[in-house]
Amino acid sequence: MTVAVTGISHHTSSLDLRERLAFAEGSIPAALHKLKKRLSDGGVVILSTCNRVEIYTRSDDAPPVVFETVRRFLEEWHGVPEAEFADALYEYADREAVAHVFRVASSLDSLVIGEQQILGQVHDAYLLAHSEAATEKIISALFQRAFKVAKEVRTKSTISQGKVSVASVAVDLAVSIFSDLADKTVMIIGSGETGELALRSLISQGVKQVLLVNRTVEKAQELAAKYHGRAYALDNLHEILPQADIIITSTASPEPILRREDFHRALKHRNQSPMFIIDIAVPRDVDREANQLDNIYLYDIDDLQEVADSNLQARRAEIAQCMEIVDKQVSRFMQWRQQLYAEPTIVSMSQEWHQIRERELQKTLHTLNDLTEKQREEVEYLTKRIVNNILQRPMSQIKQEVVREDPHRVIHLVKRLFGLEESAG
Repeated sequence: MTVAVTGISHHTSSLDLRERLAFAEGSIPAALHKLKKRLSDGGVVILSTCNRVEIYTRSDDAPPVVFETVRRFLEEWHGVPEAEFADALYEYADREAVAHVFRVASSLDSLVIGEQQILGQVHDAYLLAHSEAATEKIISALFQRAFKVAKEVRTKSTISQGKVSVASVAVDLAVSIFSDLADKTVMIIGSGETGELALRSLISQGVKQVLLVNRTVEKAQELAAKYHGRAYALDNLHEILPQADIIITSTASPEPILRREDFHRALKHRNQSPMFIIDIAVPRDVDREANQLDNIYLYDIDDLQEVADSNLQARRAEIAQCMEIVDKQVSRFMQWRQQLYAEPTIVSMSQEWHQIRERELQKTLHTLNDLTEKQREEVEYLTKRIVNNILQRPMSQIKQEVVREDPHRVIHLVKRLFGLEESAG
């Protein structure tokens, strides 16, 4: 009864290799069915994101057989020779596999520790596998427990608090200054990737008015079409500056393109309405003296990185506490799974004893012809209670013993003691 994980991630492989082994969303159902057929009494979940490709399996096969099966499957499905991904592959079985699933769902294995996107991705991967009938009892229980562990980690720690990317920190600061961004105008100067990421986040926060400024107006027009904004050449910057509530600038200019006097004039036109500037250019686009003006909130990339690093350090400080939660829940899950070894034998015991009870009951009732139907039901109910009470303690003890001792030896001994069929369990 093996629970296993086979995968590659940002920890072990290049983006190029992850792309080659990634599963297109539309192909996952077929992949689930194909792999499930190769596993003995199996269950499968496939998680494929930009940072990881992982296959979670449950099978009656031994771990080496499961790992070999999954490697062959990856090789055939993607047309990538095993030799090209073997060094990047990690393989975990049983307790290590359970711990890995819990860490992934709790964002303790993510590129950005504590990010919240991964839990949704794991949840979606499980729901897809479940909808395709690719899961079974144990793997379903594993993922349901993983979701509870992730919730406990978030509830009992601050692992998810504080943004840790420059773009996210910038957006958080903008929200802290303006509160509601729906009526604010964002100006993007230049075409840096971080600036565009921040713009996307600001739009997700409700920003609707976007001004795109670039030295090459055609480039500004491309971004304007992409984000439904208005395009301007850099020569028009000072003219349109008063329109902007939030400015994200990242040009390649060797000298500042905006100085204190530019913002002084802009504030006059704005009736001193606040302006929030994110300068992520190196060298800087905005003269630092502009920050001396009232209602000007200027942050450069060092300011943002300092906040991001501080948030990341705070998250890292929480990792030990989060891992204690994970370890505790792993032990509980493994105990539950170990007890499953006893289930068939316990069911067999119950059936055997109740068959004896039923035979003896019928003999007795056959001699008690004067009992009413209600009295016969009472007698039958009494015998069931007696048998269930007698079985309760040994059944409980068997469940404890298969956790503490070799489960196969425990079950074999129980079968011998109670005269159960060897096929049971």
